[in-house]
Amino acid sequence: MSADLVPPAHPVDWSQGAWLNPPVSAEPTPEGGLRVRPAEGGDFWRRTSYGFVHDDGEALLAPLPVGQAVEVDFLMDFSGQFDQAGVLVRVDEANWVKTGVEFCDGLPQVGAVVTREFSDWSTAPVPGWTGRVVSVRVSRTGDALTIRARAEGEPWHLVRLAPLDPTATALAGPFCCAPSRDGLQVHFTAWRQGPADLGVHPEE
Repeated sequence: MSADLVPPAHPVDWSQGAWLNPPVSAEPTPEGGLRVRPAEGGDFWRRTSYGFVHDDGEALLAPLPVGQAVEVDFLMDFSGQFDQAGVLVRVDEANWVKTGVEFCDGLPQVGAVVTREFSDWSTAPVPGWTGRVVSVRVSRTGDALTIRARAEGEPWHLVRLAPLDPTATALAGPFCCAPSRDGLQVHFTAWRQGPADLGVHPEE
């Protein structure tokens, strides 16, 4: 993915976000990151296939207006079923997108859950990302969210193009969940915001 499509973003201080469902703990690291321990059993999901509604995952959110992008970096060292972290974009409890890496069926999977009353999940295995810093970027332009991700030192990969009402007020920021176990700690290393992507594909 051409870097020319992805303008530079500037750091966001962790204190600029407000917690949706505060975690068990959230401690600054000496390097300027944030180590978060989510509560056991929390998640974001609505109805599809599993039949339940979860709106109790942890997310640190700030405004995401049209024309802006959010990026989150974290260390991918998950090992429990459905351990997950990345970016949450939220309008309300029935309209939201979460995207990042989730440990599922023995492998880390990059993907996105797009929810409009019902959740829609897409995934792809990324076993080579284990133990590395992963970056997730969500760019809001017009009626769309452009979702990209990469492991440290690699180019951006397009993960999903999802709809979002351009008139909607949305919040976005880092999220994490531990649906199946206690003790997960997610090491977020950075949170950034800046101008939206200049296009979806290099030829645009």
